[in-house]
Amino acid sequence: MPLLQGNALQSEHEFLFHYCNAYLNAVRWHPRNSNSIWKIFYFTPNFSPKESNGCYDYHVCFCHGPYVTYHDPPLLFDLFKDPEENNPLTPETESHFHEILQTIHHAVDNHTKSILAVPNQFSLGHILWKPWLQPCCSSLLQWCYCNHES
Repeated sequence: MPLLQGNALQSEHEFLFHYCNAYLNAVRWHPRNSNSIWKIFYFTPNFSPKESNGCYDYHVCFCHGPYVTYHDPPLLFDLFKDPEENNPLTPETESHFHEILQTIHHAVDNHTKSILAVPNQFSLGHILWKPWLQPCCSSLLQWCYCNHES
């Protein structure tokens, strides 16, 4: 927000990657020595009800399948001129449209290559209760019992 409010001249990060769950949803790019703050969206949520500005029917916006609309080419906004992201730019309205997308796609490729695979935190082995991992005050040979008064 400091960047959009004019409280900072430059972002600490040239690129900011926005995820919805595990899916890359959007990328913000603030080129060095520029007033422009570009943002592209690869997909946007399908709001419900349709005329709303949220996913009120589900209480949460989902990140895949029939709950989103994919954009090819991605939606492009200049956040400095359009902070509410109401007017997507096109090749007709932004002369550098293709160069901006190319630069952001290159950054996405580099970002994607830098991500290391991690174990799924929601796999069965991670969500099952493991009593041996619970804190216990007594020794290993006794039942788990804590005398909080002593």
